[in-house]
Amino acid sequence: MISLDLALDLGPGLQTGLIPWPEQLISWIEAVRTDAQLTCPAPLRTAEEMSLGLRFTDDSTIAALNEHWRDRAESTDVLSFAALDPSDGWPNTPCLELGDIVVSVETAQRQAEEQGHSLERELRWLVSHGLLHLLGWDHPNDQSLAAMLALQEHLLDIGGSVQPRGEGLVVTDPLRDAH
Repeated sequence: MISLDLALDLGPGLQTGLIPWPEQLISWIEAVRTDAQLTCPAPLRTAEEMSLGLRFTDDSTIAALNEHWRDRAESTDVLSFAALDPSDGWPNTPCLELGDIVVSVETAQRQAEEQGHSLERELRWLVSHGLLHLLGWDHPNDQSLAAMLALQEHLLDIGGSVQPRGEGLVVTDPLRDAH
C-alpha cells in the first residue's frame, strides 16, 4: 500500500468529518494502480509514496484561479493542477508529487441539489475527477470522457465504505504548518 502525503485544506464551513479524504484517496489510487486493465504510467504502479494537495473553497476563489490559470472568467466545480506532464514522461522515483485539486463547495452543493444526491457524493465525484486528471487521464473527446466518467463511477463504488485507518497517512494542515 502506498503512503500518501496529503495537504488538506477544508476551507471555511466544511465539516471535517464528512469524508475521510486520506483513506478515500488511497483507496482510489490503489484501485487505479493495481488494475491491470487500466493504462497508467509504470511509475504510478511502483511508487511507494505520493503527495497531493486537496483544497475546498468557494466560487469566488475558484473563479479567480480559473481566470488566472485557464483564462476563463467564471466559476467552475473542480480544477486540477498536475505536477507531472504525461507527455514529458513520468519520473521513475519512489515518491511522486501529483499536484493539486481545488473544489468549489458552493458549486458542489448546487450540483448535488440539481442532481438529487448528497453533497458527500458530489464532493467525491469531483475529487475523483480531479484525481484522475492528476494521474494522467484526460477527456479531449466524447469517447475518452465516457471512459473517464465510467472510471469515476467505479471509484465511487469501491470507495463508498472507506473508514479511517490511519495507516500510511501523513495529513498536513497548511494553516497550522504555515510559518
